[in-house]
Amino acid sequence: MRILVAPDSFGGTLSAVEAAAAIRAGWSRAVPGDELDLAPLSDGGPGFIEVLHTSMGGDRRSVTVSGPLGGEIEATYLLHDGSAYVESAQAAGLHLVPPEQRDPLRATTVGVGQLLAAALASGARRVVVGLGGSATNDGGAGLLTPLGVGLLDSEGEPLPPGGAALAQLAEVRPADSAAGPPRGVEVLAATDVDNPLLGPQGASVVFGPQKGASPADVLRLEAALAHFADLLERDWPAAAPHRAEPGGGAAGGMGYALFALGARRRSGIDLVLAATGLPDRVAAADLVIAGEGSFDWQSLRGKAVSGVARAATEAGVPCIVLAGQTAVGGRELRAAGVTAAYSVAEAAGSVQAAMARPAVELGNLAERVARTWTR
Repeated sequence: MRILVAPDSFGGTLSAVEAAAAIRAGWSRAVPGDELDLAPLSDGGPGFIEVLHTSMGGDRRSVTVSGPLGGEIEATYLLHDGSAYVESAQAAGLHLVPPEQRDPLRATTVGVGQLLAAALASGARRVVVGLGGSATNDGGAGLLTPLGVGLLDSEGEPLPPGGAALAQLAEVRPADSAAGPPRGVEVLAATDVDNPLLGPQGASVVFGPQKGASPADVLRLEAALAHFADLLERDWPAAAPHRAEPGGGAAGGMGYALFALGARRRSGIDLVLAATGLPDRVAAADLVIAGEGSFDWQSLRGKAVSGVARAATEAGVPCIVLAGQTAVGGRELRAAGVTAAYSVAEAAGSVQAAMARPAVELGNLAERVARTWTR
């Protein structure tokens, strides 16, 4: 059999490249004669640059930027064939913040704005910003400030970083340089979800708790983002309205800020599928293996697994999912085009055991699954 192995990263334990290698190792132990084609993926979140660079090549450039809680970190963007690719998680990723320090009330996207500014200054005619996996919930307000947008309190002073501080916003002051990207430069927001900025499916309610927000924090952040949107629409009418636009809630609302700058939304996984030539590789396979850390309802809303399953369905090739944990019922599986889903945690005996040896346990699961799919 010819097997296409196309996983996303596994929630801070394995990169997509590492996950693909682990699946290959386990599968090959069971069925050494199968041909495995590795296609590690990203839907715009962590690993976006690594996956694109592995597939396309290009020039990776390093920039010193502010991290999600301050302090300097190194981030890279990728130049390839006239386009620049930026990964927001490199400057504002949840993986950059230890669990005990996670605080979406004060985490900032300033570093993403610095990285974007460098990419815009590179001479590229198209800039693609991958969104996902952030530690932030500031609506992309921090991203705007390195690009010339002033966010001021009632005393005319710049706001401190973070989503909670937006409650004190009194004025949005776009500089001349903040009217949008340079003339002739296209900006795309490659989102991993289609959630809007606000509401029950918005950034604060859906993703805030994953970043450390308590129920009270969620209410506080939702109100602060609504206030931010009100003032941005009042003071910068050319940048509004985008609060209800799908994808605006991606990466803690960074999608919303990019839309204000004139960016267009594109599905992150669709962009990566095209860049990696995945549809043709799917068509040449007898079986497709997708994967990610947690396979749940959010996986079906524009994330990597849904894109892989869709491509497999279109090609008439069965698709299975190997995930750290699974929480999708049989009806939802079939509707998404997935034949079966398998849990590393279940096979390993516990979530703790799976996370203690992620590559080993993922490989062990792949070995078991391979035996059930052997012709």
